[in-house]
Amino acid sequence: MKRNYSRDGFTLVEIMIVVVIIGLLAAMAIPTFGVVRQQSRMKSVTNNLRQIAMAASTYMLNNGITQAAYTDLIGNSTDDYLHTISSIAGEDYSTLTVAQTATQVSITSVTFGTATYNM
Repeated sequence: MKRNYSRDGFTLVEIMIVVVIIGLLAAMAIPTFGVVRQQSRMKSVTNNLRQIAMAASTYMLNNGITQAAYTDLIGNSTDDYLHTISSIAGEDYSTLTVAQTATQVSITSVTFGTATYNM
């Protein structure tokens, strides 16, 4: 009489191979997540600076001046040019100074230096 042996489950070698493959995939993916996260933060900060530059440009055109501070752009009145911008990567927008020439808007801050946008 023959016995039928059923093979339920996996062998130790098969499980070890799967664990090694998952480990290799994780080792390749984890550094990439950090890079993508940093790029996302930088794009958000750049977008915030562009919003500030546009609001400052409008403020300066309306008031006939060539320089404005971040505190001039925000407030509680109905003529606000900008709502308060939240910090994304620890940057401080309260120290911004915005200057405008005929073709450029320059934003200067203690936190991240100077950024220039062409109009």
